[in-house]
Amino acid sequence: MTAQLEHVNITVTDPDLTAAFLCDLLGWRVRWSGAALDNGYTVHVGGDAGYLALYRQSKPAQDQAPRYTHRAALNHVGIVVEDLDAIEAKVAAAGFKPKSHADYEPGRRFYFMGPDGVEYEMISYR
Repeated sequence: MTAQLEHVNITVTDPDLTAAFLCDLLGWRVRWSGAALDNGYTVHVGGDAGYLALYRQSKPAQDQAPRYTHRAALNHVGIVVEDLDAIEAKVAAAGFKPKSHADYEPGRRFYFMGPDGVEYEMISYR
C-alpha cells in the first residue's frame, strides 16, 4: 500500500466560518466537529479521502510565523480542483484576490490568501 496524506491541522480563528467557506468553495463537507486539545475546538472539513482539521485553541492564538522563512511554517495548502475557472470565480465572489496564476506542465494554478491568512493553491490538471 502506498502512503496517503490523511489530514493537515491548521490553527484558525473561527473553525466554523472557515469550514463553511471551504464547503461552499470546494463542495466539501464537515466530517466531524467537537472538543479538542487544551479545551479547544476543531472542525474536520473535506471528503472521504482526506481533510483539513481547523483548530481553535481556548486562548487567542499568536500571530503566525512568516511563510517560507521559518521552520515548520505553513507555506500554503494545495488543492486539486476539476474546474479551475469556476473556483477562481467563487474565490473572487467571496472577496479574496486570486494571484500568481501559472500554466505549467501538467496543469494550471492560482493562489489566494483565505481566512486567517492561510494561503491556498488551487490546481487543475485538466
